[in-house]
Amino acid sequence: MENLEIPSFDEIIEAQRYLEGKVNRTPLIRSTTIGKEYGADIYFKLENFQKTGSFKSRGAIFRFSKLSEDEKRHGVITASAGNHAQGVAYAAMINGIDAKIVMPEYTIPQKVNAVISYGAHVILKGSDYDEAHRYADEIAKQEGRIFIEAFNDRWVISGQGTIGLEIMEDLPDVDIILVPVGGGGLISGIALAAKHASNKVKVIGIESELSDSMKASLREGKIVAHTSGVSICDGISVKYPGVLTFDIARKYVDDIVTVTEEYVSKAIYKLFERNKIVAEPSGAVGLAAIMEGKVDVKGKKVAIVVSGGNINPLLMSKIIYKELENLGQLVRIECTIPDRPGNLYRIAMAIAENGGNIYHAEVDNLRKETPPGFQSVTFTVNVRGQDHLDRIIGSLREMGYLFRIT
Repeated sequence: MENLEIPSFDEIIEAQRYLEGKVNRTPLIRSTTIGKEYGADIYFKLENFQKTGSFKSRGAIFRFSKLSEDEKRHGVITASAGNHAQGVAYAAMINGIDAKIVMPEYTIPQKVNAVISYGAHVILKGSDYDEAHRYADEIAKQEGRIFIEAFNDRWVISGQGTIGLEIMEDLPDVDIILVPVGGGGLISGIALAAKHASNKVKVIGIESELSDSMKASLREGKIVAHTSGVSICDGISVKYPGVLTFDIARKYVDDIVTVTEEYVSKAIYKLFERNKIVAEPSGAVGLAAIMEGKVDVKGKKVAIVVSGGNINPLLMSKIIYKELENLGQLVRIECTIPDRPGNLYRIAMAIAENGGNIYHAEVDNLRKETPPGFQSVTFTVNVRGQDHLDRIIGSLREMGYLFRIT
């Protein structure tokens, strides 16, 4: 049975009371460094410190509280490639309820293993989320299981709304709350709670520019699909917002803006490097919106919801590597040198003596443009900046070889 009524404020309060001791009251931390950079008073609501690593456990656990005894005996099912899967699996574990999670076949092993660790039965089915969802629906009908919706559910939204309550309790004079938007469950709950507490707070949603179905739907005045590519923000890449969440967003959300993949990567790196916060791409879109100039925060008190920290370690390493390159702190130095004993050693020593840290070195004698009797060598070097790099290159050129920065 669908629960498509807009939650009342009392139901969000009920969720808060029920969830006490079952989920973490996550910290709201102030970042003076980032605040000073953008002329604002900036706080981060750290749902990456939540059970299962994201906000999803709040809504899932509260939804389970509304199951009848008969529904509990039949078990639950859902479809998800990420955080919702973990939230449902965790909620099922602490309630002793059998759970099946259908995940698309492309789901990375770390996410599959996380769901299994909570005791759920994982079924890998479908080339995308929609196929996985259809298969989960079939199983739900065959086995009489309750399908746990990711966002389009009154009780799930009530659970997510507890984040809004916590923000308003900890920061009652907040001017702006920035919230990631996918299907809309998170921003619906937060907006309902925040607007009840204050008539001046603005709740602004952030979507990836490659998947902005909520923004497009609000613009058209009806639910529409709007995706234009594959985004690293997989947690908020949703074809359609929910019927219920769309209705709430129309009434309570002040604006929706979009961010580029480039600035999401920059935000992930800044959170990690400056604040030691590990955020998944979807959790970094709020800061990305500020960095990209999509939201005017100057002189304002701003709460940014970091919705989760479940990032693929390989993606995190790529982002760090790429941002170090963009900042000029990781460079590739290429050269072609005579293939003689000691030449490679002398170049490496020249880099080291000038304070460069060699991150990676590669020798390629098979490159087409490398003449016989020579080696093509590439050093990846960590430097402090352009002046430091110039000093290293100057020292290398004194050796009589031609060096190229790539």
